[in-house]
Amino acid sequence: MNTLIAISGLGIFCLFAEIINLRKAIVPVAVLGLIAILGITVSEFDHPSAWYNNMVIVNNFSVAFSSLFIVLTIFILAMSGDFYKDKPSKFSDFIAIKIFLLAGAVAMVSFGNLSMFFLGIEILSISLYILAGSDRLSILSNEAGMKYFLLGSFASGFILFGICLVYGATGYFDVAEIYALSQGAGLPVWFYFGIAMILIGMLFKIAAAPFHFWAPDVYEGSPTLVTATMSTLAKVVAVATLYKLVTSLNANMPHLFQVVIVAIAILTMAVGNLLALRQENVKRMMAFSGISHAGFMLLALLSLTTAAGTLFYYTAAYAFAGIASFAVITSVTKNKATQNVSDFNGLGKTNPVLAAVLTMSLLSMAGIPIFAGFFAKFSLFTQTIEAGYLVAVIAGVISSIISIGYYFKLILAMYNKDADAETTSFPWVYTVVAVLAIALNIGMGIYPGCMFDLLK
Repeated sequence: MNTLIAISGLGIFCLFAEIINLRKAIVPVAVLGLIAILGITVSEFDHPSAWYNNMVIVNNFSVAFSSLFIVLTIFILAMSGDFYKDKPSKFSDFIAIKIFLLAGAVAMVSFGNLSMFFLGIEILSISLYILAGSDRLSILSNEAGMKYFLLGSFASGFILFGICLVYGATGYFDVAEIYALSQGAGLPVWFYFGIAMILIGMLFKIAAAPFHFWAPDVYEGSPTLVTATMSTLAKVVAVATLYKLVTSLNANMPHLFQVVIVAIAILTMAVGNLLALRQENVKRMMAFSGISHAGFMLLALLSLTTAAGTLFYYTAAYAFAGIASFAVITSVTKNKATQNVSDFNGLGKTNPVLAAVLTMSLLSMAGIPIFAGFFAKFSLFTQTIEAGYLVAVIAGVISSIISIGYYFKLILAMYNKDADAETTSFPWVYTVVAVLAIALNIGMGIYPGCMFDLLK
């Protein structure tokens, strides 16, 4: 709860900073403030607590994921200073919205009551709707904002109706009470319909097939830094929340539920990787890459009692690789009309550091040692085999092999193609963020135990 209050206070400060003409101090103060909030959050590890009649529950799961969200937001805000420098009149608004988005993310993994969960998901979703359409002079951005708003609102309606059915079946919004009732017999059938509708809404939020159709268009049309936020922070939040919902609402998930999850995971991995092979726009390629990774993350739902640590490791590895890659993508395409693979031609010669970071982040996503992405997939596959679903692991291995095709398309363009005659300078902040993010990813790959052991 202290984390939520501090984040909300920091967001309000950013709005007031504009009024008293402290625009230049907004990003440094916001970053320093989030570092301090990270310290507050980490200090709550191994100190569980409940607030306001179990509306907010602080435990190791919420602390670990909240800390990850804060670190990702620090990276995003650090890049925002340069990204929004051409829009000074709205600068504080963009920073404040991203901080309030973080507050919604923390609420989504700290809820002890379904009303708090819905409040958190709406804070996060509305922030993303605004950011997706924030480039009001761009037709693509306007289209992205409208598509995301309409389809996201429809998914939120599914979630809300599902919550109503769960409440009607149990008489509670408190997840602890719902969990206790689910251990017994006699719950009406609409309880399971309610859970199914909540899960459908969450599958939309993580862009799992067949609920993924919005993602490529929204990713392509949104400003690149907003796409980075959606691809990393928003996706990780949705996956962590989905895992917490499934473990909190029903004590005895039937075999049919696991079969459905396996089918959706395989479909998601296949659709994401196969369609990514056809993309020339880098942001659409990363959108389909994110869809495929959502399929991998869904496999954690097959081992609910043991997969929390693995899911945390996988989401952190994916998010840090995603932040590193989007820092490079944002830097390279910031002043270009397109975001095609050809825009990266010769980057290995014009800026070897950025090219090396992008290469390493793509190799991590593909699951190549020594990067964290390899150990994340290895651990996830091991648990899936133990759960008895070898077919899902085979599909995952095949999907990983397919992903190398489109990742190497970008890598080969950087090192085997000649750069354009025009050379541009790259702001230092993107390089710093990219290097720090990939360093964290490599550190996780070298010392995987430090992350796996957090949520035993």
